[in-house]
Amino acid sequence: MIPANVQINIDEKAIKEYIQEQIDSQIRETILFIDIEGLVKITNFSKRFLEDAVLSDPRVKQFQRQRARKRFWFYEPTIEAIKEIVDEW
Repeated sequence: MIPANVQINIDEKAIKEYIQEQIDSQIRETILFIDIEGLVKITNFSKRFLEDAVLSDPRVKQFQRQRARKRFWFYEPTIEAIKEIVDEW
């Protein structure tokens, strides 16, 4: 019997993108609001930079809600607005 050679080509970048899309869709389904600490984590921007360059923008500010001294933003539209802002840089 002749041994068979099997070769599989894997596109690692496509797999990583697919996994990230799946993770993002799961997160979107479970998160309604995000606070500034969450935005710092997911954007890797400093809190100061977020305040000055992103959160003061009217496209993000419209999704802000405040209770006492705590500020929250609607997750999905805020993320989309941040993407728009970053694309303009």
